[in-house]
Amino acid sequence: MGVRLVMLAVIAAAASAAPGTRPLIIAHRGASGHRPEHTIEAYALAIDMGADVIEPDVVCTKDGVLVARHENEIGETTDVAAKFPDRRTTKAIDGRSVSGWFTEDFTFAELETLRARERLPFRSHEFDGKFRIPALDAVIQLAADRGRQAGRSIGVYPETKHPTYFRSIGLALEPRLVAVLDAHGLRRRADAAFVQSFEPSSLQTLRPMTGLRLMQLVDEGDDVSPPRLAGVAKYADGIGPHKRLVVPAAADGRLMTPMSLIRDAHAAGLFVHVWTLRSEDAFLSPSYEGDPRREYEQLSALGVDGVFTDFPDVAARVFRSR
Repeated sequence: MGVRLVMLAVIAAAASAAPGTRPLIIAHRGASGHRPEHTIEAYALAIDMGADVIEPDVVCTKDGVLVARHENEIGETTDVAAKFPDRRTTKAIDGRSVSGWFTEDFTFAELETLRARERLPFRSHEFDGKFRIPALDAVIQLAADRGRQAGRSIGVYPETKHPTYFRSIGLALEPRLVAVLDAHGLRRRADAAFVQSFEPSSLQTLRPMTGLRLMQLVDEGDDVSPPRLAGVAKYADGIGPHKRLVVPAAADGRLMTPMSLIRDAHAAGLFVHVWTLRSEDAFLSPSYEGDPRREYEQLSALGVDGVFTDFPDVAARVFRSR
């Protein structure tokens, strides 16, 4: 069977999925395909578009406040270079030399003077300079407030970023994160929150501190064999694989036969939340023929439990139409 026919056969199988079941819609950094990422405005728009969960990456300020940024280096996503030119420095972060401006060199009050900007050049820059950097506390409060207004639960899905590095400089993320989540009543497995990390040590540190569901992120090239999944299941509740670990692609980007990862993870008792779905041609396999909805349909048919997406509006149209 050709690659195109394989893909279409898998997508067609979605029609036979159990009624009422669909993947969780996880707004990756908010509705980041429409607004500058990790801003209150991006998270709010994601909720309005139908996201079930909003995802703030978490880093720390000099005075111990957790803020939502994809990296602790913020030169790429804010106007910090113009406002604090003298704070530029070079640091070793997880074995890499990184130059720029770092959240741990600023107080939260100083970060509040900054404004966010769009990271990717091919996305709209209409909102550059208009939105602040939010504290994690504000993001969680937004989810609670909007959930009450909408009459539905809105979850939060923080990720610890560079936790080993922050621990090494006396700004451990894990106890601060648990304290913020606890303050909002998020501490039990059934609560509308997950915590994720690429670093197993961060999740292992968190395991005795909270009952929330923990998720091990895995990138392309990582070990996802059944023995590794069994090991992950000892400290985490799910995995967050790169989508190419589920549906691999050839060198030209065209899709190949799906792997057994979802089945293997479920057999190990782990849920599977796949990252990251984006609508632009730069990220979309040519096998989908320019239609981003096909990617959601395929992953849903394969049995994923959730998808991280920059475009929660597309996910909502696909999943809720079913």
